[in-house]
Amino acid sequence: MTGLPRKGQRIGIASDHGGYDLKQGLAGKLREAGCVVIDFGAAQPAPDDDYPDLVVPMARAVARGEVERGVAVCGSGVGACVAANKVPGVRACLIMDPFSARQGVEDDDLNVICLGGLVAGPALAWDLVRIFLGAQFSGAERHRRRLAKVAALEIKESET
Repeated sequence: MTGLPRKGQRIGIASDHGGYDLKQGLAGKLREAGCVVIDFGAAQPAPDDDYPDLVVPMARAVARGEVERGVAVCGSGVGACVAANKVPGVRACLIMDPFSARQGVEDDDLNVICLGGLVAGPALAWDLVRIFLGAQFSGAERHRRRLAKVAALEIKESET
């Protein structure tokens, strides 16, 4: 797999109980790779925690530029993705394959990767995170045009 996080890259990470073990493993690997990891929780697996309470603060930090990218993990990755995408400026996607991990950043400026802690094994998840963090937005005009439409939609929808 290609792609490596940059040393010093600030990464936000969050999970509920369903993604706790995977989050802990990924956070350790990110630190070993030289990343600065900001952990938004959960601090321990608690069956009654709710993914929005943990993922949304991390997503807000991404949107504000406090962290460069985010990693959100819940049981399936779906709920974390839904919650993260409610934050304007966040482009989150459930990623299950290496192509999407790279292409999502290069074409769609993906800034939060969502993973399923009960779905993706630790080796695959680490490969996907490495590729996601190593990829760069291409900045191609057609991609900027499309992202401007998405940003305009966020504003329009918040006004209705």
